[in-house]
Amino acid sequence: MGERIVVGMSGGVDSAVAALLLKREGYEVVGLFMKNWEDDDTDAYCSTRQDLLDAAAVADVIGVELEAVNFSAEYKDRVFSEFLREYQAGRTPNPDVLCNAEIKFKAFLDHAMDLGATRIATGHYAKVVEKKGLYELHRGADATKDQSYFLHRLNQQQLSRVMFPIGNVEKTAVRRIAAEARLPNHAKKDSTGICFIGERPFREFLKRYLAREPGPIKDSSGKTIGRHIGLAFYTIGQRKGIGLGGAGDAWYVADKDMAANTLTVVRGHDHPLLMKSSLRAQAASWIAGPPAPGSTHSAKTRYRQADSACIVTRSDEEEIALEFAQPQWAVTPGQSVVLYEGAACLGGAVIS
Repeated sequence: MGERIVVGMSGGVDSAVAALLLKREGYEVVGLFMKNWEDDDTDAYCSTRQDLLDAAAVADVIGVELEAVNFSAEYKDRVFSEFLREYQAGRTPNPDVLCNAEIKFKAFLDHAMDLGATRIATGHYAKVVEKKGLYELHRGADATKDQSYFLHRLNQQQLSRVMFPIGNVEKTAVRRIAAEARLPNHAKKDSTGICFIGERPFREFLKRYLAREPGPIKDSSGKTIGRHIGLAFYTIGQRKGIGLGGAGDAWYVADKDMAANTLTVVRGHDHPLLMKSSLRAQAASWIAGPPAPGSTHSAKTRYRQADSACIVTRSDEEEIALEFAQPQWAVTPGQSVVLYEGAACLGGAVIS
């Protein structure tokens, strides 16, 4: 047998094809199904049981072992507790970024090494490129599926032990490969939403964990026009669920004043208060060192967003400040700003 690779198999088609491709290349493939959440095991929104069955069915067709491991305690301690702290502080965190750094490429990687693996693999749309002894994280070939944004906190040690077998494959080709191999999940719908919330109503989920502290909703002139249920339940740029009607343009959340417990809203998607030309970000994580002050790059302040040109006005191991060539819409504290140099992801930081 060849080199042992442990593949994170979620039950979805992407990780299934990743395992299939590695098996065809002659690697000794072991599948690993990660259970990261168990608070709602019997809940209608929880798909863990079905996902495990799908992963097992795929492993059987491919001809690989599958192990199920429970990381829910680590997830609750390292990811979910931070998720709640950030929301309570009025920010909007991205738990998928933290999950990748703390669970999929830390707890999972450690477990895989204990199983005798030399490397791990996942079904992410991204690439690892080695240049002069350093590892770079690059965008996936399918621009519509690229997941480098969520992987920007990976470090050199992690990247040296990670494989992304479908990084050079388009999503349509992934489904075709799965269908031709008669994998039972070849037509399975892609999962959406935050991993531990699934398709459930997000605000209802948060209400189970966060206290409600109602306060005033004000417009851009400072006039009180309504009441909010608690600042933790709103995010910058939010349009639905504010509870304000009336004729005219839709209302959007533009600011949250935690000290005054006040929510500021504006009318219209392109209102000036929703546009920002600069930002500061902290808790930086750089793949191969921080970018130099004065350097120009492209950046994303949210996943589903086109790259925007920016200049670094301040940079060190922990903090960064950027100015954008064009104002950015709904820059949101708690979300990640991720920098790129062409196809290479440089890393990122949490918008403050």
